[in-house]
Amino acid sequence: MGDFDKSVGVLLIGLFFNTYLYGLVTYQFLVYANTKFNDPLWIKSIVGTLFVTDTIHSAVAVYAAWETCVTNYNNPSSLAIISWTIPFTAVATSVAAIFTQFFLGHRVYILTGSKPMVGLIGVLSTLGFIFGVYAGVRSGIIKEVAKFAPLKPFVICWLGFQTSADLAITFILSFVLSRSRTGFRKTDTIINRLIRGAVQTGLFASIFALADLFTFVLHPGTNLYAMFAYPIGRIYTNTLLDTLNARSDLKKNMSSTMDADTESNAVNTFRMQTQSQTMAGQTLHSIHVQKETITEISPEERSVEKYTEDDLYGHKMA
Repeated sequence: MGDFDKSVGVLLIGLFFNTYLYGLVTYQFLVYANTKFNDPLWIKSIVGTLFVTDTIHSAVAVYAAWETCVTNYNNPSSLAIISWTIPFTAVATSVAAIFTQFFLGHRVYILTGSKPMVGLIGVLSTLGFIFGVYAGVRSGIIKEVAKFAPLKPFVICWLGFQTSADLAITFILSFVLSRSRTGFRKTDTIINRLIRGAVQTGLFASIFALADLFTFVLHPGTNLYAMFAYPIGRIYTNTLLDTLNARSDLKKNMSSTMDADTESNAVNTFRMQTQSQTMAGQTLHSIHVQKETITEISPEERSVEKYTEDDLYGHKMA
């Protein structure tokens, strides 16, 4: 193993992966911008803020690679002092996390209506943001890697609270959605898709956050933590954009005709539709599964059953 594998090498791996994820962010942002979603201004503002943050942070990451490999080429002593790019990374990641978690917390509220649950997510997210910004600013003041020991408690609190918020959101969404299954195959297929998205929401960000935490605490003399720290913000933005863009496919599934079973003189048709409802200034969406049984002998003999589940989005869909 070379002398700089755990300092320069791992840093470059993190920067390469960050650049790849930024490409996905750009693609998802273009999909969102070119799809006619009737989202309220606050959601569009979050998307725009995160994309600008990711763009600036990715440019900073490229500069960090240049500064490490070109500006300080053949200058190993520079590795003992962090550049301003590391504190900036902590702040940018904290911004991406709190915006994404607040958006997902809103989804939790739409589904559950539970203020205590949303309050818990809000507290965890806010504490993670505060400790993240503080750890970033403090690291920029200290600068010397050998003196980072006092930062450990703040980094632990930052990534600990941030991960706790992600896991709480994932658990709540998965639990509520799993109880919404109707027994109809295509309805449950859509719900399973939402559950999978909820799990992905917190899983990847939590893995990278915990990896960042453990490498910072257990390997303080290396840049292993930077390999996980740089991409975290892109993971949050990809999560949010994927959640928003997935509505196109879900809407197609919800508006399509459900399975039809034909037996002798009867035709059973299941179909889904969305219905908007305004409540206290908030536009809610409901998913209705309608079963119609039509017989050829008596057209009047029809039974209709409706099953309603709150839509996962508390805002307008295109």
